Amino acid sequence: MDATTDKDPLVQEQIYNALCYLGQSEPEEILNSCDEYLRQHDKLAYPHRVIILKAMETVVKNNIALLDKSTAKEVIRDWQEAASNVLVAVGQRFINKVMEEVLTKFQPGILPHYFVMQTFANLSVSNGE
Repeated sequence: MDATTDKDPLVQEQIYNALCYLGQSEPEEILNSCDEYLRQHDKLAYPHRVIILKAMETVVKNNIALLDKSTAKEVIRDWQEAASNVLVAVGQRFINKVMEEVLTKFQPGILPHYFVMQTFANLSVSNGE
């Protein structure tokens, strides 16, 4: 997974494809490995983090029926938290665009998802001056 930091888009695509391919036969192992890697490399640049998150998303979507309930729940929570963190990081430079996107998640009469609210809170903290 260290190769995700390669600047060559073809290498990045190959890593994504390899993770997805391995995820077809061992989805829980790949998801756990990706999760562990992201936790150990919390300073990983966001474009590279997104490659791993997208691979995780694909593995989950393609294998949802095979996943153990506890694995699925943990992966979804971690994935949502990581996605929220990506939005907050991007929001440090492009706050208006991020706010526009996050606001689309609000629906009249429906309580917003926890991570939508968490993203708003973290955006306000990271951009408050």
